[in-house]
Amino acid sequence: MVRTFTAAVHQEDDWYVARCLELDVASQGGSVDEALVNLREAVEAYLEEVAQPTIEATPLVTSFQVGKAA
Repeated sequence: MVRTFTAAVHQEDDWYVARCLELDVASQGGSVDEALVNLREAVEAYLEEVAQPTIEATPLVTSFQVGKAA
């Protein structure tokens, strides 16, 4: 069974951190692509180990603007 999940990626120093928005799973890598590959592997391992994983609904992810820089 193929499932689609959503990832949020941000940079911390020299690493990219990828977090699955539907599961409490995260990983990192030296590039965005590496972080996503590592996240995919971490999610696959999580789903194999957890009998009944709690999968949150995919959140609405969007952007917005503010008048002044914070």
